[in-house]
Amino acid sequence: MSSNTSVLIVDDERAITDLHARWLEESYDIKKAYNGTEALDQIDDSVDVVLLDRRMPDCSGQEVLDEIRSKEFDCRVAMVTAIEPDFDILELGFDAYICKPVSDPEQLREVVSSLETRSTYDSQLQEMLALASKKAALEGRKGSGELSENEEYSNLTSELESLQGDLSSTVANLDDNDLRAEFHDQNTSSSKLRQSSGQFDSSE
Repeated sequence: MSSNTSVLIVDDERAITDLHARWLEESYDIKKAYNGTEALDQIDDSVDVVLLDRRMPDCSGQEVLDEIRSKEFDCRVAMVTAIEPDFDILELGFDAYICKPVSDPEQLREVVSSLETRSTYDSQLQEMLALASKKAALEGRKGSGELSENEEYSNLTSELESLQGDLSSTVANLDDNDLRAEFHDQNTSSSKLRQSSGQFDSSE
């Protein structure tokens, strides 16, 4: 039986959209869009989570995301894309970045569950987790030298540290499940997930 949480799945590859819908339909109210234009037609205040492909021919995921944010829909957005994260993601207003292919249904469920939970947090904590997602995505694909030389990444790190300091007591109470999807990669072990979550320990 579906919950009241509405998930909009957007991908121009129909097979992927339909597959992800099947993985989630027992737990959520599912909407599907097979291109960016359809996504913009379907997005409204009833949508809680959007799984958004980044590269689509008619209207890109970035354009859809920009429209979602400009209209101030209160939903969390995960980019689910084959595009490897680069420093340009720092300019995008997503909440999580997941690289395709997603071969494990549980990974997608964890992402949606995490974003569903995140909707209950205040805006400052949501912002901190979104920044953490960007940081983790870049660190999973970039070397330390490249990261250290990038000014935008340095600014991201500083902003994240500032938010962590402001929210240290709240973050210390988040459990592993709250943060799991932010750092979940299909090639990442559980131990690395816990190491990533450990960066939010207020004692550090």
